[in-house]
Amino acid sequence: MRHFADGKGVDGGLLPDANGKEPSPGGQREDRGKWQKPRITRKSLMKCCLVKWIIDSTTNTQGPESSDCELELSTVRHQPEGLEQLQVQTQFTKKELQSLYRGFKNECPSGLVDEETFKNIYSQFFPQGDATTYAHFLFNAFDMDRNGSIRFEDFVIGLSVLLRGSETEKLRWAFNLYDINKDGYITKEEMLAIMTSIYDMMGRYTSPSVRDIDPSEHVDKFFQKMDRNRDGVVTIDEFIETCQKDENIMASMQLFENVI
Repeated sequence: MRHFADGKGVDGGLLPDANGKEPSPGGQREDRGKWQKPRITRKSLMKCCLVKWIIDSTTNTQGPESSDCELELSTVRHQPEGLEQLQVQTQFTKKELQSLYRGFKNECPSGLVDEETFKNIYSQFFPQGDATTYAHFLFNAFDMDRNGSIRFEDFVIGLSVLLRGSETEKLRWAFNLYDINKDGYITKEEMLAIMTSIYDMMGRYTSPSVRDIDPSEHVDKFFQKMDRNRDGVVTIDEFIETCQKDENIMASMQLFENVI
């Protein structure tokens, strides 16, 4: 179990335990070991660093709860889409979107999030690790327009996929995270860079410590399985197919779900 700065733990690690077994923090397993899609509850939703950052912001401010909480477009420079459209595009309820937007606006009055904000968020949740590089990669995964800022729409659409999307949707998002240069392929170097950034951020919070395990060992094993045609890169089809067929890789691919 790893612990945040506020002393609350988040169940499970993403790396093999002392017996070499791969855990599945993002899901449950039947007795025969088959991975099952997790059931998202409000408690599990609040384990998400980005959601907790937003919700914590709303508890520190006072504001109306009804019609006044509709997206207050006049107060921000960037005007997000209406609640109804975002409800269609995401798996969030209207009330959840209102809460997320209220906190988002409190933290980012301009209506946009920059990379420095992401770094500050993760440095708060992982104060004894170095979250700078991981926050950079995660920000780029959310920044679909590649313009250095994240709109509220992109923010909640990404969170919806990660928290409530289908297995395939989550894997597509994970592929986008690992595809650092966004060329449609994952190289071994890119996979290692992401894994190393996560180890640097949360290594001290796992038991046994991931510092005792070389991330390149995991990357070598996973990349060899994924690169089916041995051309030195992994396509999105290879990535999804391998993850869905290999339970150990699927368990490890839940890694990003515990650090969003």
